[in-house]
Amino acid sequence: MPIQPAPAAGWTDVWSADPSGEHTDPVDTPDGVGTDRPLEGTAQPARTGTERLTDSPDSPDSPDSPDNPGPSAVERGTLRLREPAPAVAVPAEAVPSDPGRPGEPPRYAPAWLRLREPADAAARAHDLLDPLRIRLANLPSRADGLVVHDLGCGTGSMGRWLASLLDGAQHWVLHDRDPYLLHFAAVAAPRSAADGSRVTVETRRGDLARLTPDALAGAGLVTASALLDVLTAEEVGALAAACATAGCPALLTLSVAGRVELAPAHPLDAEITEAFNDHQRRTGLLGPDAVTSAAKAFAAHGATVRAHPSPWRLGPGEAALAEQWLRGWVGAAVEQRPELREPAGRYLEERLAACAAGELRVVVHHTDLLALCRPTGGSS
Repeated sequence: MPIQPAPAAGWTDVWSADPSGEHTDPVDTPDGVGTDRPLEGTAQPARTGTERLTDSPDSPDSPDSPDNPGPSAVERGTLRLREPAPAVAVPAEAVPSDPGRPGEPPRYAPAWLRLREPADAAARAHDLLDPLRIRLANLPSRADGLVVHDLGCGTGSMGRWLASLLDGAQHWVLHDRDPYLLHFAAVAAPRSAADGSRVTVETRRGDLARLTPDALAGAGLVTASALLDVLTAEEVGALAAACATAGCPALLTLSVAGRVELAPAHPLDAEITEAFNDHQRRTGLLGPDAVTSAAKAFAAHGATVRAHPSPWRLGPGEAALAEQWLRGWVGAAVEQRPELREPAGRYLEERLAACAAGELRVVVHHTDLLALCRPTGGSS
């Protein structure tokens, strides 16, 4: 169900990236860049590093594929990968713009990611920032500043939120499997830290389901947003091992907690919540169990782990987001339990009417996790 909010400020001018990751001169932007329209045959991702996982002409990574945006001007290595593994499924609360090929997860719609970005920024737990800053201040310094790896970066909202809250020079390495989202992330990347220090950016394409322990070597911080709940226990364990090997902290925000509050209440609220949570756990994904699993995985590597609530609080001012979230939430519940289709259809109509009238309040509970891994001699 594509959505079409107005383009956010800063998304209309495209900036290319030179090999250092710095922004250079703006390039011409065809119509559609900065929206959720497909980019095939128009703009190319801004120097996105890629690794070809297959040479099949039917693969989007193949040079012969019509979906392939073409080789980047500067090829960078991506995450070190294991042998190909099953694709990670897209969470039900995401609104994809393109269902993709069979066997592939749908692409996230940039418009949906823009729509949720203000709510994400308001929800993230600021209480975790002081312990993070203390740990970062005690890490060995690097000439090029703090190196931050943002996993599953999407359109780069984590960097836009966090870079301006940390002092000192920063170099952000943005990871995602989707070259189009990496393009958007490069366009709107932050350029200065809290104290005005320089922030540079590079992008790397790769599948986080294949993360290996040495993939984050040299990282000073690892971040992710709305990622843990779409991973398996094995993948979360690999992430914890990689962070422990790098000796760097990890700030992992906005994992679903499995609890939703709607006012006014409705008799079907609990049943739809339960069905949605079951949908989140399909095919071995952690869903609402993600934070508990991640905390155990990091603690097993000797990390100090802190968790803090980070709920969305949606009212009349967030009606557009509430509407799209409701459609995805109820739709996932029905997909999980088809017998709910008829009552859930009526439920959704009532909830959307209340939302449009400014009468609906929604609290979607998430949890942020900060894992302070033990520093290693070679980490930064």
